[in-house]
Amino acid sequence: MHPQVSWILSRQAALTIALALIAVLFVDGNAAVSVLIGGSIGLVANLGYVLRALRMSSGSDPIKAYRAQAGGEGLKFILTLAGFALVFIGFKEVAVLPLFLGYASTFVIYWMALLKQR
Repeated sequence: MHPQVSWILSRQAALTIALALIAVLFVDGNAAVSVLIGGSIGLVANLGYVLRALRMSSGSDPIKAYRAQAGGEGLKFILTLAGFALVFIGFKEVAVLPLFLGYASTFVIYWMALLKQR
């Protein structure tokens, strides 16, 4: 796996865990679990995107590169929807705000990765 991809995924996991620790200290255990679940949804979706896009991409053909990115984005969308559907169906005690904060926190890492490159 590309080092930048590994950096992004590892930082997403670390941020999710840090936010869950903050939630357990200042809110409660349910909020911490909800943050972990939300961050995990984002992390799994991003990992699915990476694996799909890398598997489909080959060479310098722009059409194949576009299809690889589109396939990765499609898989990421499906994994995200499935993750949230499973949570809302199976975890009735979910704390919604921490769940979405955990999910949204995974996007912060993309901005950090862009800043890191400059």
